[in-house]
Amino acid sequence: MSFTPHGKHLIAGQWVSSAQQFNSTPANGDAFSFSVGSVDLVGQAVQAAESAFYEYSATSRAQRAVFLNTIADEIEARAEAVTEIGTSETGLPVARLEGERGRTCGQLRLFAQHILDGEYLDRRHDQALPERQPLPRADLRLIQRPVGPVAVFGASNFPLAFSTAGGDTASALAAGCPVVVKGHPAHPGTTEIIAEALHAAVERCAIPAGVISVVQDSGESFDVGKALVEHPLIKAVGFTGSLRGGRALFDLCAARPEPIPFFGELGSVNPMFLFENAISNRGETLAKGWAGSLTMGAGQFCTNPGVAVLVKGEAADKFVTTAKEALASVPAQTMLTDGIADAYRSGQKRIAASAGVREVLSTSCDLRDATPYLYQTTAKEWLANEALAEEVFGPLGMIVIAEDQAEMLAIASNLEGQLTCTVHLDDADIDAAKRFMPILERKAGRVLANAFPTGVEVCDSMVHGGPYPASTNFGATSVGSMAIRRFLRPVCFQDIPAALLPEDLK
Repeated sequence: MSFTPHGKHLIAGQWVSSAQQFNSTPANGDAFSFSVGSVDLVGQAVQAAESAFYEYSATSRAQRAVFLNTIADEIEARAEAVTEIGTSETGLPVARLEGERGRTCGQLRLFAQHILDGEYLDRRHDQALPERQPLPRADLRLIQRPVGPVAVFGASNFPLAFSTAGGDTASALAAGCPVVVKGHPAHPGTTEIIAEALHAAVERCAIPAGVISVVQDSGESFDVGKALVEHPLIKAVGFTGSLRGGRALFDLCAARPEPIPFFGELGSVNPMFLFENAISNRGETLAKGWAGSLTMGAGQFCTNPGVAVLVKGEAADKFVTTAKEALASVPAQTMLTDGIADAYRSGQKRIAASAGVREVLSTSCDLRDATPYLYQTTAKEWLANEALAEEVFGPLGMIVIAEDQAEMLAIASNLEGQLTCTVHLDDADIDAAKRFMPILERKAGRVLANAFPTGVEVCDSMVHGGPYPASTNFGATSVGSMAIRRFLRPVCFQDIPAALLPEDLK
């Protein structure tokens, strides 16, 4: 099945073109022309979402589950074409796109199942006590209700799982909220074909057309994103991207006359702490595993483990040597965009020029091709230079050598918020690791033992978020069924007649 983009926006069931156009910049294959979004189109999409809200939010959980499953069916019906356009635009390998498509459909089906059991509604009922003294009690019923139209920003590094019909969209639709998506300019063709799947599902399920709109954007102006988050009818925002871009949008949300929640996932260095016995007994295996995780997808995962912390000694030296050898054998990989490749090279130069940093492995990156870099520093230098803890988006690793476990603990204590923190340990390291756990659980949304954080399981217990700057809301997750809570709010109904209650409270 071949796919040729038509280059239009999806606005409340209609395919709409714009006079201003931009061309895609694929890693390989043909470029196509796409319409550029505008403030006016954003306004149309958001107004349509608001108009659809009352009807859509009143649909039954069973109806919304069918809708979510139908979206997954429509994506799978376009599987071959999705892979073709996705690999062309991003340079990601076929296996990665196929796996990500499976994850995207799995997320949709997870939320379909999740809403059917109704536990997410957190329903509570305190019955009236009219005879209670000294004062009677009213009949009180609580339920979680959808917040309203939600803005979703497509991500550069996940053209499917964190974009048009990704986790933010799936969880918002499951909650009963219409969605307006701003497509990412890195993969507008992939955005369009997934928008077609969404549109087909809307029509098949007789869902109000305003429930989903997709506005393409060239990325050359901040106008579309700004208009979206500042629109008074938007009630929450889902975002995955850079700290700089996410913080700018977060500030806009906070500065609105009616501030709204901004659920931004902004990146992380995802440090690993390697303990004495683990590094002595299996340091080579850990070094090779780290190299594989660090370079997976050209290092373009938000959970990329960019930093390894260990105590000096022969085992640490062997770890460094093995990691260097493993990374040196990794071939060049295509990065998602020219801009991301430029940022990777800039980040590498910043690290290389930092005081107290030793180059372990240097390579050469050309155009959109990325190759690994490896650097080493001491715990003292790391603690003295906050810039070393800033994320470099790509396959660049930093090894931090501590004098002792006290310095390792100092590094843990001084971390900013992370998506993940990892401990590599053997049984003999358990007592030492106990001192780290209370610290690491305050620093990260997910704490791992003897694993690598790349690869995020989509399930009920997953947390993909963390304290700032990993994300802008430490109480939220963008992956897993708990993600639906971002787009719900509790409402208490007091002495309301049963006929007037939401169906799920009757």
